[in-house]
Amino acid sequence: QVQLVESGGGSVQAGGSLRLSCAASRYTYSYACMGWLRQAPGLEREGVASIYTGGGSTSYADSVKGRFTISQDNAKNTVYLQMNSLKPEDTAMYYCAADFGCAGSSRLWIGAYQHWGQGTQVTVSS
Repeated sequence: QVQLVESGGGSVQAGGSLRLSCAASRYTYSYACMGWLRQAPGLEREGVASIYTGGGSTSYADSVKGRFTISQDNAKNTVYLQMNSLKPEDTAMYYCAADFGCAGSSRLWIGAYQHWGQGTQVTVSS
């Protein structure tokens, strides 16, 4: 059974930090690439970061490189997104998602993800 539960969103001023968490079922964590994707009002959903929990390979969108870090905790079946130096344009609903077809290569393509969490809101004020 695929279960993804996000937490950690909130409101922060520009330049601040937040850490998002995604708790997954053991099966999902063991066999899928895990990604963070976001959608701002009026915009298309976009991939932010992805990780292959079986080997640690990661991918990042250019817009967040150097500011966001995706990581994993195998003991907790949890993936994190540490977001530093936040900007107003990072404001969006952030979703955790699972990609069972990644074959060990994390990817940001929206269509790759089969299962999604409920989302957590991140708001960055200027």
